[in-house]
Order: sequence, then structure tokens, then C-alpha cells
Amino acid sequence: MKFEATPLPGVYLVQPRVFGDARGFFLESWNAASFRDAGFDIDFVQDNHSRSARGTLRGLHYQMQHTQGKLVRVTSGEVFDVVVDLRRDSDTLGQWYGVTLDAKTHRMLWVPPGFAHGFYVTSEYADFQYKCTDSYHPDSEVSLAWNDPAVGIDWPLDAGGTPRLSDKDAAGLPWADVPLLT
Repeated sequence: MKFEATPLPGVYLVQPRVFGDARGFFLESWNAASFRDAGFDIDFVQDNHSRSARGTLRGLHYQMQHTQGKLVRVTSGEVFDVVVDLRRDSDTLGQWYGVTLDAKTHRMLWVPPGFAHGFYVTSEYADFQYKCTDSYHPDSEVSLAWNDPAVGIDWPLDAGGTPRLSDKDAAGLPWADVPLLT
């Protein structure tokens, strides 16, 4: 696996080694030794899978308690994946990073604890899978408003500019009101 640093410290693009031939392909989506050798000591406790239609935006989510690191990937389709730094003492507090993840390149994104995370589906549909370092804790979940101008995410929205949102995401908090993480 190759690990590529992003502009936000701690966030990495991960490119697995893909073995392909006329039958298809094989790749390791997770290998504890490979991650450990790259300096990551990660234990996952939960594995999630969502399917979303084109134009769906999920996020930007994080938890105040049981903060989660996430290894995210797309197994069918394509998304624009975004993280926002919420670490109170970070030099990149409030900055965002976005990258296209798709089933063709097999790239993954390592999102450490301390970041809000979300994605926007740019294909007909997308299967999105992610491993978490802690369990889902709904009582401490926060949604940062996906369109807050103080953060200024440049989402690649379809014509019309209005994504499909859950009620929770439509009611996301503005940057000025989100609690930060330590």
C-alpha cells in the first residue's frame, strides 16, 4: 500500500496494490501490518456500508464522545469525499480537504479522529464502505452544515445545486456553533 499525505496533517490517501487480469482483480482493503509499518496503529471495531443515489450528500458528521477514525472507500460508483479539521489546537482548524474516491482507482482515505466527514455522490449510485475505530454514539453526534460559507467547501453539485439531504444533515450547525475537538 502507498500512503500519500494530504494538506491536512494526519489525513492520508491510501492506494492499495491491485492485482488484475482478465478475470477481474484482487486487493487488500485492510492489512494491519502494512498500516503499522507506515506508522499507523489502528484497531477497527465497526465496518459500515451505505448505498446512495446521485446527488445525495451525507455529512458532515463527527462525534464528541467515542471519536472515530475512519478508513473510507467506494466499492461501486464515485463520490466527492470531504473532511474538515475540528481539532481545537490544529494549525489547519476549519480547513477542508476533498478528493474523488471511486471504484476504478480503489483509493481510500484515512480520516483520523478530530475531523468532520461527509461525501457527495457524483455517479448514478455509490456503495461507500468504511471501517471505524470506535462505535457509533448517536447521543454525541454532531452535523456541521455542509454549505457553511465560513468553511467554504467547493462541492461538485449537479445542476440546480441542491443535494439530497437527510433531515439531520439539512439541520447541520453553522461553523460558528460547532463544538471543537481536543
